[in-house]
Amino acid sequence: MKSKGALRRVDGVRIALSLVALVMTATAARAVPITIQDDRGHTVTLPDVPRRIVSLLPSLTETICELGDCAKVVGVDRFSNFPASVQKLPRLGGLDDTSIESLVALKPDVVVAGVSARVIDRLEGLGLRVVALEPKSMNDVQRVLGKMGRLLGKEDDARRLWNRVDGHIAQSAATLPPAARGLSVYYEVDAGPYGAGTASFMGEILARLGAKNIIPAELGPFPKLNPEFIVRADPQVIMVGQRNAAGLPQRPGWSAIRAVRNQRICVWVPAESDVLVRPGPRMSEAAALMARCLREAALGPVAWPTTPFNAPPGGMR
Repeated sequence: MKSKGALRRVDGVRIALSLVALVMTATAARAVPITIQDDRGHTVTLPDVPRRIVSLLPSLTETICELGDCAKVVGVDRFSNFPASVQKLPRLGGLDDTSIESLVALKPDVVVAGVSARVIDRLEGLGLRVVALEPKSMNDVQRVLGKMGRLLGKEDDARRLWNRVDGHIAQSAATLPPAARGLSVYYEVDAGPYGAGTASFMGEILARLGAKNIIPAELGPFPKLNPEFIVRADPQVIMVGQRNAAGLPQRPGWSAIRAVRNQRICVWVPAESDVLVRPGPRMSEAAALMARCLREAALGPVAWPTTPFNAPPGGMR
């Protein structure tokens, strides 16, 4: 018979071998390559879940953080400002002036960006992996959330996130009284003027809230408009960011528009505009903002600008 000491040594060896096997199994499980087809149709393969990510699109930055991986983001574009923690990260510029040298120095495992980012070809030429995604409609947002979930190894979390966002949009719609439904709306996203069309994610949210968008789907998601088109459409409600609101009533012919005449103009402060124009996890908050605007417009004149909307951090839950 073996002594107790010998048995203890044997048991110790067995435990050690078991732990090694567990570690090796876990490592092997983590090291499964990840393959994603981005919105350019390019197939991007990573050897493992990325640990260092550069995000060059605010909605993608917010998606990564909402999925719990903010700590993996090592650099962002100049417009990514939510959640507050990303404001401390290195700023790498915008679509047209990304600092390639600074980005490369961060040694990212992957760069996520919008399809229109001009820097993509140069980054790929330097051997960096780039996943380009461009959500414009709500279906796009759902698809992009799925791709980001796959990239991060969090596909189930991404599905739950989409269901939560979609559910909160439905809840916002349910809060609207009959008088707030059926109002015709013009949403100006930028000077030009550029509007949010029926085919955009913003237009789709408006439709779910029962609003009538003056911009038909055939004009595209965010078309540049002839100002006379807006005057002729005569919207009952106008939604616009604070930056573009100055002088709006003085535009030629605009004083006759019902929204201007009846003071039914919702003017968003910058933090609200960020929520509204980003196709990502904060669309639930965007729906709540639009719903509040429609409710107030149904009752009468809307204050200029609207009272800042205090949404809970990290999305409505």
